[in-house]
Amino acid sequence: MSATYHFAYAALSSVTFIVMGIVDAVFRLIYGRGRAVTKVKDPLLLLPAHTLANKIRARKLRAEDVMSAYIVRAKEVNPTVNAIVGEQYDGALQRAQELDIILDHLSPEQIEEKYSVKQKPLLGVPLSVKEAFAWTGMSNTSGIPGRRHVRSTYDAPVLQNLQEAGAIPFILTNVSEACMWFESSNYVFGRTKNAYDNTRIVGGSSGGEGCVISCGASVIGIGSDIGGSIRMPCFFNGIFGHKPSIGVVENRGQFPIASEKVMCMLQTGPMCRYASDLDLQLRVMAGLQGVAKLQLDTKVDLSKLRVMSVPDDAGGLMISRMDPQLMEAQRKVCEYLTSQGAFVEERKFKKFRMALDMWSGLLNLSDDGPKFSAIIAGDDSKPVNCVTEIGKWLLGMSEHTLPALMLGVVDDFGPKLTKEMDKKAVKILEKLRAELLAEMLEEEREKQEKDGKIIQKDEEKSSNTGVNGSKHPMNGFKEKWQGTVLLYPTHPKIAPYHNHPIFTPFNFAYTGLFNALGFPVTQCPLGLSEEGLPLGLQVVAAPYQDHLSLAVARALEEKFGGWVSPGSW
Repeated sequence: MSATYHFAYAALSSVTFIVMGIVDAVFRLIYGRGRAVTKVKDPLLLLPAHTLANKIRARKLRAEDVMSAYIVRAKEVNPTVNAIVGEQYDGALQRAQELDIILDHLSPEQIEEKYSVKQKPLLGVPLSVKEAFAWTGMSNTSGIPGRRHVRSTYDAPVLQNLQEAGAIPFILTNVSEACMWFESSNYVFGRTKNAYDNTRIVGGSSGGEGCVISCGASVIGIGSDIGGSIRMPCFFNGIFGHKPSIGVVENRGQFPIASEKVMCMLQTGPMCRYASDLDLQLRVMAGLQGVAKLQLDTKVDLSKLRVMSVPDDAGGLMISRMDPQLMEAQRKVCEYLTSQGAFVEERKFKKFRMALDMWSGLLNLSDDGPKFSAIIAGDDSKPVNCVTEIGKWLLGMSEHTLPALMLGVVDDFGPKLTKEMDKKAVKILEKLRAELLAEMLEEEREKQEKDGKIIQKDEEKSSNTGVNGSKHPMNGFKEKWQGTVLLYPTHPKIAPYHNHPIFTPFNFAYTGLFNALGFPVTQCPLGLSEEGLPLGLQVVAAPYQDHLSLAVARALEEKFGGWVSPGSW
C-alpha cells in the first residue's frame, strides 16, 4: 500500500481517537459516578448451582429456602437495576415446596434412584430466563412494542431441558429491542442498569440475564449470542458465559426467529456466576445429541496447552482503542498460564481489524429472513418506515429505540449497496478461518500443508518464542500439546455509560468476529477495574473443542477469584 494511504489511515485514526476522547469526557461529566446494589450477604446466594442441587438432594438444604432467598434478593435489587420484566414467584415457590415434600418422604436410596445427579443435576436450582425465549404463560416481546400482548404458549426446547434437569424458572429478564443491540433498553420494559454502577450499561441482548446473575438475584440463566449477546453482558456484569460450538444447543423457541442460514451465527448458551457451573449447564442445555459433538469428559492439563494471546484488533479504524486496564488484565492471565506450564505467545492477526466487515458481510449474505423493519413492527403487517421513525424519535414521538431504527435503515439499504464488498469480506473470513484452524488443530494444519494451502504472512508469523522466552517446537504437536486456545479482549471499553454505544456502535466487533468464524468462546471475569467495574476476556477454542476454553475458565476463576459481588468496591 502507498505511503499516502498509510498517512491518511493514521491521520483518520488519530482524529477518531480525539473525537472519542471528547465524547468519553462529556459522558463522564454528565453521568459521574452512579451507585451499586447492596453486597450479596445471604450465604445461600453464594453457592454454585451444582452445590445447591447436591445439598437439596442430600436434604442439607430445602428447595423452598433457596427459592425464597432468591426471590427476596430479586425484589431487593430490581428497583435499582430494572432487569426483571416478569416473574412467577408464587408458582416457583410452590414447585420448590412440592419438591421438598416429595424428597422428605423418600429414603436416601429412593432419592438416589429417582433424583440422582445424572437424572436431576439441577434439582431445585432457581433459573432466570431471557425474555426472548418462550416460557409458557410469560411475555415474549423481545422488547418490541408491537408484541406487548404476546404470551408464550410453550417452553423453548432449551428451557424444557433445564426444567427436566430439575431447575425451577422464576424470573424473566430484559433485552434490547429485537435483541440486536448491546444495551438492554426498550420502550416496553425500559432500561436495565448495571449492578456495579447504575449509570453504566449491562450489555445486550442478554443484558437482563447478566445483571440479575451478577446481582445475586439468580445463579444460572439462559442467553443467546449472534454478535456477542452472551459475552458482552457477561463481561459488563462480571460473570461467566459460554457461546458454544455451532449446533450444540437448540436455538428454536426464541424471537426473533433466525433463518436457517443465520443459525450458524446464532448460539444459545449458559450464563452463570461460577465457572464450575458452565460445564454442567452446557450439558443440560445441549442434551445427549449436543453433548455427543463435544469432548466434555476430556481432562485438560494446562501445562499441555498452547495459548495465543491477541491484545487487540490490530488497529480497526472504526473501533475504540483498547482500555489499558484490559490489556494489563490479559497480560496477567498470560503470566499465570505460563507459570502453569502452558506455552503462551503473543500474536497479531491483521485480518482481525476486518471483524466488522466479515460479521456484517456473512450476515447480509446469509439472512434470507424478514427485514429488520418488519421484525420491529411486531404483529403489524406493514414494516416500520425507519427513516420516518427516526424523525419521529427526534421529536420524542417514536415507540422504537434509536439503535433499532438505525439498524432498520442499514438493513433496508445496506445489503444492496455492499453486496460485492460483503462477498470479498466473506472470502477474507474463510481465509482467516482456515489460518486459525491450522494454528489450533494439528490435523487441520497437516491437511492444509498436504494441500499446499498454508499461507502465513510475515506480520502474522509466530517467533515460536513464548512470553517466557521458551521455544515452542511445532513438530510433534499432538505428542506434546493437548490443544490451543486464543485469548482476546471482549470489548475495548469497560462497561460504558448509558447511550454511549450509539457513538461506538462497532465495538461489538471483538465478539462478533467469533460468531462469523463459528468458534466457541468462554467469557471470563478478571476482577474489578480502578472504577470498580468488571474486567474480563474471551477464551476462544477451535470448533467442538469447547472443553479447552471451559477448563481455562475454571483455572482463571481459581486464580483471579471470578465473580465479585457488586457493592464490594
